[in-house]
Amino acid sequence: MWLELDQFLHYLTNQRHYSSNTVESYRNDLSQFITFAEKFYQNSDVSPSQIETQCIRNYLGHLLKLELQKRSIARKLSSIRSFFRYLHKNGMVEQNPAAVVSAPKLNRRLPTVLSIEQARQLMELPPADTFEGVRDRAILELLYGCGLRLNEVLELRSEQIDMSNEVIRVFGKGKKERMVPFGSYFKKALLTYLKVKSEEIPNPEDPSLVFVTRKGKKLYPLAVQNMTKKYMAQLSEQEHLSPHVLRHTFATHLLDRGADLLAVKELLGHESLSTTQIYTHVSMERLKAVYQQAHPRAEKNTT
Repeated sequence: MWLELDQFLHYLTNQRHYSSNTVESYRNDLSQFITFAEKFYQNSDVSPSQIETQCIRNYLGHLLKLELQKRSIARKLSSIRSFFRYLHKNGMVEQNPAAVVSAPKLNRRLPTVLSIEQARQLMELPPADTFEGVRDRAILELLYGCGLRLNEVLELRSEQIDMSNEVIRVFGKGKKERMVPFGSYFKKALLTYLKVKSEEIPNPEDPSLVFVTRKGKKLYPLAVQNMTKKYMAQLSEQEHLSPHVLRHTFATHLLDRGADLLAVKELLGHESLSTTQIYTHVSMERLKAVYQQAHPRAEKNTT
């Protein structure tokens, strides 16, 4: 199955235009499954057509015994389904043996979000007298003000930004294009950063790339993850602090203020409305919390 795996990864990279991180996740998930399947069938050259539903169910049971989180197991099953869907579509297997396998039931975890005041304070934390501080302020303003994914920020190029119309042409998952407007806060932060960048880094490695290191090289995801976590940890004791929290916060604050769900879906670049609807639950939970805390008739015990 290793040859078929290479073909599938090539398809994801060159036809679906998935990011290198996404392709690597598929590689890891499917490599682990193939290794298990070789032991299950006692055949180091097992073919995709030999894989049965029971093998996949046994693999999920194996992962449960390893005490992997249900969310991780569900992702691995999703990778296996996608792999066999590709094989079936291309006539390499007669059916998808993973299609009837159920993923472990997940407890829905509402996204972590910051309050409006926390978001405002966050933007003020990076120092304004260093290259890194000015750059980080612009990145934070972009994550919160436009709701971009981390990879979309790291891949952002100057030709995608229309300063006069205050809009960004974003290339999301699968290179799907969307237009996202931005406001005066991000515009000011970006112009300040670009001025400092041109003065301190006159010859960056890739001139069109917006966000770079002090040495003019492309930023790695971990650097931005560590930066956002460092600043957010000063304001919030919540878990799961990451750049994606600002994307969650962007969507939630829009809905809190009456934005149309379909419009938010387009701004986020979601393919399905159901993906966006999780933020309506976040908004409702926040409203309930305010009600319970502030309204005199909201006390649960009335006896």
